[in-house]
Amino acid sequence: MAITIAALKEAPAEHRVSLVPSVVKRLIKQGCQVLVERGAGAAANFADQQYEEAGAKVVDRSAALAQANLLTVVDRPDEDTLGQLKEHQVILGLLSLSVDHDVAKQLAEKQVTALSFELLPRTVSRAQSMDALSSQSSVAGYKAALVAADHFMRYFPMMITAAGTAKPAKVLVLGTGVAGLQAIGTAKRLGAIVSGYDVRPASRGEVESLGAKFLTSSVSAAGKGGYARQLTKEEQQQQQDELAGFIADSDIVITTARVPGKKPPMLVTEKSVQEAAPGSIFIDIAASDLGGNVAGSKPGEVVETANGAKIVGADNLPSELATSASEMYSKNVQAVIKALLNKDGEIEIDTTDDVMSELVATHQGEVISGRLRSQLGLPELKKAEAPADKSDQQEQK
Repeated sequence: MAITIAALKEAPAEHRVSLVPSVVKRLIKQGCQVLVERGAGAAANFADQQYEEAGAKVVDRSAALAQANLLTVVDRPDEDTLGQLKEHQVILGLLSLSVDHDVAKQLAEKQVTALSFELLPRTVSRAQSMDALSSQSSVAGYKAALVAADHFMRYFPMMITAAGTAKPAKVLVLGTGVAGLQAIGTAKRLGAIVSGYDVRPASRGEVESLGAKFLTSSVSAAGKGGYARQLTKEEQQQQQDELAGFIADSDIVITTARVPGKKPPMLVTEKSVQEAAPGSIFIDIAASDLGGNVAGSKPGEVVETANGAKIVGADNLPSELATSASEMYSKNVQAVIKALLNKDGEIEIDTTDDVMSELVATHQGEVISGRLRSQLGLPELKKAEAPADKSDQQEQK
């Protein structure tokens, strides 16, 4: 029996959509039925007619919630929508359940299966096609450099004219993960002198391959799988002291250090902001209700300091590049759905799988994700023995 997938319309401030017409067409070819809430893709330039031409049925929210086996979203829906979810229904998106533990508990109590992208084990190679955090970080890094150029009141590149020569802008990118590398590459293409700073020395090669100068700290934060670990308070202070000199020598600072579910590390102190030259720009991609990388940053706001600098709380840059961001996100959603469906086209949650055991936040009335259980102080789940691989069984025969 074919499953029914429904893409819900996001809140007004979010312009992305969880499924785009091209992915809808692929899902239908796989035997799925697809519903799209009316107007869901409009803000990302995907009209209802395009979805209908792809084979989807455009419906209102109540019909989508009533008929769907699997709901796809970008951000977590409002409480009213969550309250309408039914037992055994599946919801997939950037649900932020590692931040809002009460919501995770409520979904578990309702017997709803919730898959939250921020819980995905990103170091597992076969999970890369599902990695929505990386795809959206890539968009954010690109857009951050453009936002910086828009706010900066001078040229990015060196300009030689009859009226004189304009010096190139000096851009410093703090954090050289996916977002940081995109910001570096984009700022470099715009003609700026770019430096990339990271507490992981292993990042040097990637930064220098983009033509930027690599800066690092005497504090190493290299963690498992190439990701940065969280620094202690003492290490953060030492890092901030060393960073201050690099920041003072820059016209633009783009910060990208986000820690899913936790308060972002403070990279640019209040002192560094106060000592910034007039016209300096700080783009804080990590700005959120939990805090940011730049002292004084506010999510969704531009703060002008007394000394003439600007702090841009760039909390949702992917939404500003909604068409491309939606296309990438939709492919991440498609990859997860493909992993969820068995040979009969039905949803099958394998909690023994090394990817699903983390991505699946709640299932059958229980919190499943190991990371989420740890945050909630719950004991580690005893995993049932994984079923033998069919290809292995055939080889044994």
